[in-house]
Amino acid sequence: MHMPIHQTSQRTSRQTSHQISRQTSHQISRQTSHQTTQQTSPQASQGIIHRTLPAGSPLGTEHEYSINDSQFRPLAISDRIIERICGRVENEISFGGIRLSKELQKHVLELIPASPGGLIQLEENLFRGLQELYRATGNEYQFLGLGMHPLLTLDQTTCWDHDEQDYYQAYDRLFDIKQHGWLNIQALQINIPYGNERELVGMFNKIRSLMPYLVAVSASSPIVEGRLSPYMDARLAYYRENQSRIPLICRGIIPERLEGIRDYVQINRNIYRELKEQNAQILCHEWVNSRGEIVRFTRRCLEIKAIDEQECLRSDMAVCAFIMALLRSDLELEEDDGHLYSMLEEGIAGGVAAMRPELERLYVRAERNASREELIYLPLIRERIEQGSLAELMAQRLKEEREILPIFSQMACCLKENRPYLAEAEGCG
Repeated sequence: MHMPIHQTSQRTSRQTSHQISRQTSHQISRQTSHQTTQQTSPQASQGIIHRTLPAGSPLGTEHEYSINDSQFRPLAISDRIIERICGRVENEISFGGIRLSKELQKHVLELIPASPGGLIQLEENLFRGLQELYRATGNEYQFLGLGMHPLLTLDQTTCWDHDEQDYYQAYDRLFDIKQHGWLNIQALQINIPYGNERELVGMFNKIRSLMPYLVAVSASSPIVEGRLSPYMDARLAYYRENQSRIPLICRGIIPERLEGIRDYVQINRNIYRELKEQNAQILCHEWVNSRGEIVRFTRRCLEIKAIDEQECLRSDMAVCAFIMALLRSDLELEEDDGHLYSMLEEGIAGGVAAMRPELERLYVRAERNASREELIYLPLIRERIEQGSLAELMAQRLKEEREILPIFSQMACCLKENRPYLAEAEGCG
């Protein structure tokens, strides 16, 4: 899981998210009051959700990779790697033209681009930084993407044990973080900026309705503790239960449909009230909301959290391209909570196979509305829709070959060489 509390002192102030949300809500409402009195809701009737993304919108991404030995045993040494690079243990450092960060789980490092940008810029920036990471560590470790570490048992990792322990202790007291839903999840986080309230609400609602499809096509976590699980996206199956003592925090991944920004502010206030009742007011920040997408008022962006980390940066950018092109498209989408939960369950369990016809139709729309840059990446999504998600490809190969390490060796190679994995792909390295 991308712990929202990491780098709190570096990225944001200690001001509570309640205060920030209230201030930002007032600011955005003031900026758009004339527009919103003249316009209707960003969503039309009959489930037709109109294009909501301005052309040329930059985005930010965050990428989480496990640290492993040559046999893909996880190594809880993120602090030692950061210290090796910069001479001291830090939460986050500038390195190789990117930012390198710790995560909650010590066997994971996070790579963050130097700044938001276009897909090509992000891919090039991040890949240079990743290559520097291999060089700085003497190519001693196997780094691995994917939504979960496929072999990890919980005795092989631990949580970050340097600073911010007051946050971690609060989470542990409430939810017991010694579980896969905390210590063995790796997400591709996508941050999409918004300009005003209308953009925020329109994009939020469209992403909400697209979420089951995005989960299906990006699923990459079918293996848990060395065995095939019942899910193509086991990460979300664990993640949605990791705060079950307070169900409102995650709400089963699918967020509520918004009519306006005040709806979202009220949702956060309700979460904070329940946390305060558990004497956990330290967690009352905007990042505690754990739905599949949240609003980051402090960064003026929407943060998509429902996507599994892929096998390489190029594949990550393909998922981003698909999302951005769909946000630029007029789509008829499901909006009912019950139906969306049912669809999400199908995507988590079955990946692409559960909704291939719908994904094929969405791909046609995406291709029609994609930018020139997005068109470079979209063919990989077409391959995923035709062949199956990465999870489906891995599961099928494991069933056929019954050997697990060669699969992960190739996945590690895909990351190192920035080469997407396809069903007919040859070995690399």
